[in-house]
Amino acid sequence: MDECRRMAAADDGGKAHMAPNETDDSTMDEGAGSRRRKAARYVVPVTVLGVAAATIGLVPALADSGDPDLPKISAQQLIEKIAKSDVQQLSGTVKISTLTPDNPERGLPLIHGVVVLVDLETGRIMALLDGGELTAVRTGAVAALATRLCAPEDAEDLAVIGAGVQAWALVRAVCAVRPIRSIRVFSRRRAGTDRFAERVLDSLGSGVRVTVCETGKAAVTDAAIICTATSTSDRAPLVAADWVARGAHVNVIGGVNEAAIEVEPALLSGAFVVVEERAAALEDAGEVRAALTGGLIGLAELHELGALVNLPRMTGGRTSVFRSVGLAIEDTAAAAALYQAARAAGAVSSSSGSGP
Repeated sequence: MDECRRMAAADDGGKAHMAPNETDDSTMDEGAGSRRRKAARYVVPVTVLGVAAATIGLVPALADSGDPDLPKISAQQLIEKIAKSDVQQLSGTVKISTLTPDNPERGLPLIHGVVVLVDLETGRIMALLDGGELTAVRTGAVAALATRLCAPEDAEDLAVIGAGVQAWALVRAVCAVRPIRSIRVFSRRRAGTDRFAERVLDSLGSGVRVTVCETGKAAVTDAAIICTATSTSDRAPLVAADWVARGAHVNVIGGVNEAAIEVEPALLSGAFVVVEERAAALEDAGEVRAALTGGLIGLAELHELGALVNLPRMTGGRTSVFRSVGLAIEDTAAAAALYQAARAAGAVSSSSGSGP
């Protein structure tokens, strides 16, 4: 039997229909070490990495908001607004977040939270943002930045392992930086995969073929870009190294603890490996930790994403793997950029009061 089933627009209004046999695969936003730092106050500059990531991610976020006070804005317009604004001043965020593994079974998001954006010069609270939405935006944004720097420019085929909030953020962000024409989806919890695929199809339109697969191997095989976004806590990989085509780019963002593994560590051997920050990856990235312990890679083979922004493409046709664990700077950058975009759209008061 064919292991993948293509979603197609129905004749009665564009909805795709399949057998109702899929579950929502809720996903993880940050590594264990990052969660231990949840309630801390972060005082960080909005770096090149942060601004670039926020720019990529906020475009689809604004377009999807549905708020008449937040008109759609192009990537170039947002870049210009950020460059001319005071986003690059010191900003601070406080993030309070909860992660409840049983929530998907209740029909609730895995992650709830709030992010407070603070002007560090005056102490004024500038904005309160939904923590789950902001996390999804910045996680997708950073993965899209890695995709833009590492994936083949003509990559059209995307595989997604997972069907939760983060998986959706990855789809829309990757589609913003590559001309995706085909998306294959697999989730171990399958009731929500059907709905996820319909959402993707409805959002991206008939120009993109969306297929639900029965196995991870069927989804991943021959894909130019692969994204994993699951809530696994297991050390057994969900994606085997030999499933991944040579020259593919892989974004790995899931796992609920520092030992969790989504892709086989052997994939990192010989690949161009990218992380947000070496220290964070050593603490929180299961695949990186296992590959280093097993002698598959050396510490010098971990390339920090921020250092690649202004360099020529360095993958040289090799498979590339971006392992994200989440950094506080990403929350701050995304919050500051979203605040500035909203202010430029006239949706934020310019009052010097203490409220948002």
